[in-house]
Amino acid sequence: MLLMLALLVVQFALAWHARHIAQYAAERALAAARVQHGSPADGRGRGVRALAQLGSRVLTSPSVTVRRTSTRVTVRVQGAVMPVVPGLHLTASGTASGAVERVTTPAGDTS
Repeated sequence: MLLMLALLVVQFALAWHARHIAQYAAERALAAARVQHGSPADGRGRGVRALAQLGSRVLTSPSVTVRRTSTRVTVRVQGAVMPVVPGLHLTASGTASGAVERVTTPAGDTS
């Protein structure tokens, strides 16, 4: 019973860490996709690179989804958490969203 409790503690610690990895990758992807001439492909590439740099042992089979409109970008990174307890399959995800950067003129400027 004590061994099972220790394994559960380790499993949920890994899930917590995997969530932070997913959130970091989502924020990096958002930074690339929201720039003025950025694209969803730029964001996805940056997110995948961030995941590769952090290693893929904790967050396995990750996916990076980037949606960009003319005003907003939303990124979602999700994947499976490395299993420690047999039969317990957890997932972790991170989401980041922000406005698309664009050049605007001050209100009332007629130039």
